[in-house]
Amino acid sequence: MEASVLKSLHKLPFSPLNLRRNRAAPAAWAGTRRRASARPISQKMYVPGFGEKSPEAKAAINIHDFFTLMAVRIVLAQLKSHSAEAHKELMEFVDRNSLNDGDKFCADLMRESPRHKALALRILEVRSSYCKEDFEWDNMQRLAAQLVDESNKKLMREYLLETSNIEKDK
Repeated sequence: MEASVLKSLHKLPFSPLNLRRNRAAPAAWAGTRRRASARPISQKMYVPGFGEKSPEAKAAINIHDFFTLMAVRIVLAQLKSHSAEAHKELMEFVDRNSLNDGDKFCADLMRESPRHKALALRILEVRSSYCKEDFEWDNMQRLAAQLVDESNKKLMREYLLETSNIEKDK
């Protein structure tokens, strides 16, 4: 009986036995073209729940907003020693407006007054320069990986001590 099942499986165009062979496509596929996959085959983890943006794109948005915060801090430090009046105006604007969305912050700052527009343009310039020239990307990657490793070890150690009979004094 097993032999007859194998013989009949062998005749099917989609049987597991035929998948290993280089045969022509079934007649039903004649005239159709195989579409190349839109996604390259990758060995990386699939991360669900990010819609159209990858986790890296989401992180880039957060880093972009962080660069705005850094640029504001740099410009404030520069203004403190050069222009007390501009420093005061920018500090008042920062107190009234959130820096959670860097682009919205800069857009609102540009529309506040001509003097604020100049400050916003300076912030945009510093943000770009800091991102491209001063931020240490390799160091960030190394520190993030180190932080994840240390945090994981700490949490596992705490859990092990909590769930085992090992004395904490030793």
